[in-house]
Amino acid sequence: MNWKPADLPALAGRTAIVTGGNSGIGFHTAKELAAHGADVVLAVRNVQAGNAAAAKMGGKVRVEQLDLASQRSIREFAGRWDGPIDLLVNNAGLMEPPAWRATEDGHEIQFGTNHLGHFALTGRLLPKLLEAPAARVVSVASLAHHRGNESVVEGNPEAGYNKGRAYGNSKLANILFARELQSRASQAGSKLTVTAAHPGVCVTGLVPDPDGWGANPVVRVALPKLMRIALPGASAGAIPSLYAGTAAEPGSYTGPQWLQEVRGPIGPGKLSKHARDEALGKSLWDVSEEKTGVTFAFA
Repeated sequence: MNWKPADLPALAGRTAIVTGGNSGIGFHTAKELAAHGADVVLAVRNVQAGNAAAAKMGGKVRVEQLDLASQRSIREFAGRWDGPIDLLVNNAGLMEPPAWRATEDGHEIQFGTNHLGHFALTGRLLPKLLEAPAARVVSVASLAHHRGNESVVEGNPEAGYNKGRAYGNSKLANILFARELQSRASQAGSKLTVTAAHPGVCVTGLVPDPDGWGANPVVRVALPKLMRIALPGASAGAIPSLYAGTAAEPGSYTGPQWLQEVRGPIGPGKLSKHARDEALGKSLWDVSEEKTGVTFAFA
């Protein structure tokens, strides 16, 4: 499918939230949404960085503080929100910190941020999403979800921590959450559309991030330069998210189609057997409710 950001519809009058919208894929997602008329909110941990990013975008863009590693911050963000939400892009995250770390709530940092943070955020904002006539929620996942398995429900415990497997589980959790949320919305007769997308492999700020691969100074400096030789940048990586947020079918998973989904035009992404496991998705949902204290009410 030769879909490009130029194919986005007019979005005037719609409100979109992009987590991690100050850099990388989130930045380009937010920038394109604003360019097509949406009122965009960058939900970011670092407000100063968010303001700097917003200054580079046209249209209506504002910044709100949100730390997805903090259930308190998520609760406060949702409590400040006023008005319907047409689009929530659950984009922010971190990738493969070398050592086990905990969020302020005691969860492994990747599971707690990439999954539990977005689970709680979506649940707390659900009433505002349901106020919109046809709201959408997008989970930005990864090819790394193929490294995840049924241990996803364990939440990446400290014992036996493996950074790659933990990241894979957090990305598997993103997809399981999206699919289960769409199932629940459909059963409730809601017009809410839930989709998932992955960017393939592209050069973003996750690569040199000192909280992840960039903890190694050689990797932090050299790898992005090498990757730029053969791989697209974050603007290309945002295309699946933009399609998922505006045009994709409910419950779909979108990603690049070439070189085993590394790059190229977008289309249906390939789900691992664990990502297709409905029972695993329901189990993860129960675990997520228990760990966050957040439930989803469609009434």
